[in-house]
Amino acid sequence: MDKNEVLKKYFGYDTFREGQENIIDTLLEGRDAFGIMPTGAGKSLCYQVPALMMSGITIVVSPLISLMKDQVGTLNQAGIHAAYLNSSLTVGQYRKALKFAVAGRYKIIYVAPERLLTDDFLNFALQADLAMVTVDEAHCVSQWGQDFRPSYLKIADFIRLLPKRPVVAAFTATATREVREDVVAALDLQEPMMLTTGFDRKNLFYKVSTPKDKFAEVMAYLTEHPTESGIIYCLARKTVEEVCQKLLANGIAATRYHAGLSDAERRRNQDDFLYDTASVMVATNAFGMGIDKSNVRFVIHFNMPKNIESYYQEAGRAGRDGDEANCILLYAPQDVRLNQFLIDQETENDAFTDEEREIIKERDRERLKQMTYYCTTNECLRDFVLRYFGEYTTNYCGKCSNCLTEFVDIDVTKTARAIVECVKNCGQRFGMTVITDTLRGSQSAKLKQNGMARSSSFGKLSDVPVYRIRQVMQFLCSSGYVFVTDDQYPVVKLTKKAADIFGQTPVVMKAAKEQEAKIKKPGKDSQKKQAVLQDTDYGLFEELRKLRLEIAKEQQVPPYIVFSDKSLRDMSARKPTTETEFLQINGVGENKCKKYGEKFLAAVRQWDARQKKSL
Repeated sequence: MDKNEVLKKYFGYDTFREGQENIIDTLLEGRDAFGIMPTGAGKSLCYQVPALMMSGITIVVSPLISLMKDQVGTLNQAGIHAAYLNSSLTVGQYRKALKFAVAGRYKIIYVAPERLLTDDFLNFALQADLAMVTVDEAHCVSQWGQDFRPSYLKIADFIRLLPKRPVVAAFTATATREVREDVVAALDLQEPMMLTTGFDRKNLFYKVSTPKDKFAEVMAYLTEHPTESGIIYCLARKTVEEVCQKLLANGIAATRYHAGLSDAERRRNQDDFLYDTASVMVATNAFGMGIDKSNVRFVIHFNMPKNIESYYQEAGRAGRDGDEANCILLYAPQDVRLNQFLIDQETENDAFTDEEREIIKERDRERLKQMTYYCTTNECLRDFVLRYFGEYTTNYCGKCSNCLTEFVDIDVTKTARAIVECVKNCGQRFGMTVITDTLRGSQSAKLKQNGMARSSSFGKLSDVPVYRIRQVMQFLCSSGYVFVTDDQYPVVKLTKKAADIFGQTPVVMKAAKEQEAKIKKPGKDSQKKQAVLQDTDYGLFEELRKLRLEIAKEQQVPPYIVFSDKSLRDMSARKPTTETEFLQINGVGENKCKKYGEKFLAAVRQWDARQKKSL
């Protein structure tokens, strides 16, 4: 079979997505490849298709058990022999899987990086015909990335020990230029074909909100979207518990996930979410990497993450099926302080020297600043993220809360000068709160104690709302006029550029004319998807979902592994009645057609009969 036949037979797709063919062809030619592709772009097919065409075995190094289980479950459903080797297996299960691997039963084997250099696995690898080694979540190998894992450094050592070097492929969704260079060096990639398909996920709508009551905003969203599945991320375990408890009290089918729970409870809660028993998962960032759940329609960040990389990765868990999804970040200034505290308190890693640890903390603080600027910018949110990863667009996407909010340019010269003068008058000794309180003329005891109540700046902006002073201060930070130190008690400092504030040119800042923006407004790129949604028979769609759930329970797999929502919508729109028509449905391969085709075709026929009878 050629690559197109493999794609159709096993995975049920007629065409490749952007970049997939380039990487597949490169790997089949025996050349290393490094793909930087956003979540949902189909990275797994880039190595699964050539793995099925190569004569030997493909090893996939993966960081999380949940990722391996999902991938292996999906492959087995498609009729492909695959297995995983990790700590979730008993000693007996592990030895049995390894025995089958030696016998050549599996074409694709997923393995945790910690297992690579163990005696059992190394003995297998040294005698096996390994055609390819694939490194998933490759950014984990970079010591300067946001998610470094020392165990990933074993990968290059493992490859060097093999009698014959296999083709090496690496994939990630998040990598700055510096991290990309580090990955190539750390994995010892040999003149790899580098492919970046772009970081833009056009089906995602981005919104940043600064609500007075975060939970009320969450409930308002869930009330408007009662049937949708989604994730709510919180920074602290305590917040996870509080939000989950409130959701349950309000009748929302929610569950939770964080490191404070037992392994058994985490697995149970994760399964409840994956199997659609609980539609909402409230979690810390310990949840999500490798979760292939395709019908996540929203990701809400209850707190601001500590960097753009983490935010992009977590928000990207929405809309993996390519349909419209919402990414909402609920920002509050105290989130910055909490993240700063977490950076300062991070556990020391033995893989680093003291000097390296300090460099990493400094980079983490800089990343936190960029994340804060994202939350406070009035520019296009999508453009902000893309620029961070080195892509440049028009600064208008038409599909984020900022682009859909009407902005006006306002002259903030008076406020900006007052802020700079206050910082100068206090000897650059205080933080944003003291500066704001001083300018507002607050009667707090703290200002009397520190002497700011006697400052010439005291009460100078008493007629300006607190939120506006904070907005202008954030604008001055992001524009390079002032900066905030990374000390335990951050203070506002002036830059050389601050002197420009007192020049002839007025200081102009963008401000929202309307604070409310619609959650969803499909762009031109989604018109085709909207047409499919309009054709969908939602009554039939719900019937097919029930059938899928029954099959999933029998098979003991998550429903989306049987068929994605996208496949069910396609069935509901096309209403196939024959096996040939069923094979034309998006995501239906030959194995799934044989396995489930008659049941779904029968459901479609029964639905049509009932509809005709009711007319």
